[in-house]
Amino acid sequence: MIIKNKIVRDTIILTVMQLFLDSAALLLNIFITRQLGTLAMGILSLTGSFLILIGMVSNGNAFLCISRLVSEEIGKKNGNPNRILKYGLLMCTFLSVISGLFLIAFSEPLSIKFFKSAEMSQPIKLMAAALPIGAYSACFKGFFNASRTVSTTAMADILEFAVKAIVIIVLTFAVKVPTNAAVCDIMVSGIIAGNCTSLVMLLFIFFKNRQVYSGRSSLSLKKYISLAVPVMAGGCLTSILSSANDALIPVTLRQYGNSVKEAFSQFGVFEAIVIPTLFFPSVVICSLSGIVVSETARAAASKNMKRIKSIAGNLIEKTLIFSILVAAVLMHYGSEIGTLLDGGELAGRMITIIAPVVPFIYLEIILEAMIKGMGLQGFSSLNYLAEYAVRISVVLIFVPRTGFYGIVASYYASNIIGNVSRFIKIMIHVKPDISVFKVFIMPTAYVVMTMKASELLLKLMHIHNESLVSIVVDVLLWSAMYIFMVLGWKNQGLSEKLFSDRKVNHEIC
Repeated sequence: MIIKNKIVRDTIILTVMQLFLDSAALLLNIFITRQLGTLAMGILSLTGSFLILIGMVSNGNAFLCISRLVSEEIGKKNGNPNRILKYGLLMCTFLSVISGLFLIAFSEPLSIKFFKSAEMSQPIKLMAAALPIGAYSACFKGFFNASRTVSTTAMADILEFAVKAIVIIVLTFAVKVPTNAAVCDIMVSGIIAGNCTSLVMLLFIFFKNRQVYSGRSSLSLKKYISLAVPVMAGGCLTSILSSANDALIPVTLRQYGNSVKEAFSQFGVFEAIVIPTLFFPSVVICSLSGIVVSETARAAASKNMKRIKSIAGNLIEKTLIFSILVAAVLMHYGSEIGTLLDGGELAGRMITIIAPVVPFIYLEIILEAMIKGMGLQGFSSLNYLAEYAVRISVVLIFVPRTGFYGIVASYYASNIIGNVSRFIKIMIHVKPDISVFKVFIMPTAYVVMTMKASELLLKLMHIHNESLVSIVVDVLLWSAMYIFMVLGWKNQGLSEKLFSDRKVNHEIC
C-alpha cells in the first residue's frame, strides 16, 4: 500500500509538471511561429531532431540507463547506487567529448548534408558546448528518478525549460534578420542556458542530501558499460531513424511539388502544432512512464512477475480507456483546435485525420516503459527498427505522390504495426489479464453514446458549438459522462464478482 501511494503521489507530481511544460512548450511554439514564421519553425524542428540525435549519442541514453540500473542496485542487498552514478558520469564524459570533437571537425559537411545549407556550420559547433552539460544533467535526473525523488527531477525540468524559454524569447525579440543560422543559434543558446541552470540545481541537491553507502556495487565499470551499450544502441537507433524520417519529410514534400519554403513551413506546422496537440493529453501517461521503468526494473530484479503482471494489466486498461476518449475529442474538434493554435486549416485537418491512431501512440508509452524496465532491450531495438523502416518506406513512396497525406499514412502504418508487436510481446512475456471487450469495445460504445448525449443536452440548453466557451463546455460535459459511465460499469462488474463469490461460498457452506 505504501508503494502504491508513493506511485500515485509521484504520478501526480510529474503530471502537474508535465502539464505545465507541455502547455508552456506549445505556447512557445505558437510565439516563435508568430514572430519568425512557419519556415523558421520548420528549421527549429529539424534542428531539434538533430540535437536529440547527437544528445542521445553523447549521453548514452543516460536517463534510462541510470534509472534502470540504479533501481536494480537499490533493490539488491548491500548495493551502492552512488557507484552506478559514477560509472554513468564517466561514460558520459567520454561520449560527450568525442561527440563534441566530431561536431566541431565535421560541422561543414553536416551542415550541408543535414540542413542543406553551409551557414549552419556555426550553430553546429555551438551544439558541442551543450553536450557534456546535458549529459551530466541526464545522469542526475535518472538517479533521482530511480531514488523515487521525482519532485527533484520535476523541479529541474521546470527550471530548465523556464530559463530556456526566457533566453529564446529575449533573443527572438533581439534578432533583426531571422536567418536559418540565427534561428538555430537562438535555440542552442536557450538549451545551453537551461541545461546549465538545471545541472547546478541538481548538483546542489545531490551533495546536500548525499547518502553514503558502505556496500560494494554489484556492477563493475566494465559490466556497467556492457549493460548500458545495448540501451544506448537502442536509443541511438531510434534517434537516427527519427532524424532520418524528419529530414526526409521536407525533401519528399519538395518532390511532391512544394517549394523549399512551403515544405519547411508545412513541416514546421506538423512538428510544432499537430504532434504536440496529439501528445498533449498524454501528460499523465508520460509522467507515469518513468516510474514504470523504475518499478518494473525493481520487480524484475526480485523476480516478482505477479507485480509486473498487475502493473501491465492496470496500465493497459486505463491507457486504452483514456486514449479512446482523447481520440474521439480530437476527431470531433480537430479543425477548431488547429485554427485556435494558429496552425490553420492544414493543422486542423491533420489533427482530425491522425486522431484515430492516438490509442496506439499512447499505448506505446506504457508498453515501451515496461519492456525497457524488464531489460528486453533487444526486442525494443528490433521493433523500433521495423517501425521506422515502415515509416520511412511509406514517406518515400507516398509523400512524393500524395503530399502531406503520405505523412499521415506513415504514422498509421508504423504506429499500428509497432504497437501491436509490443502488445503481443507483453501478452506473451507477462500474460496480463486483458479483455478486448473491457478495454476497447465498451469504451468505444460509451464514447459515442456520451458524445451524442452531450450534443443533445447542449441543443436543449440552446448552446451552439461555435464559440470556444461552448466547445470547452461540451468537452467537459462529454468527458464527465464518459468517466461516469466507465466507472459505473466497472463498479457493476465488481459488484457482480462479489455477488458471485458470495454465492459460491454459500453453496460450499
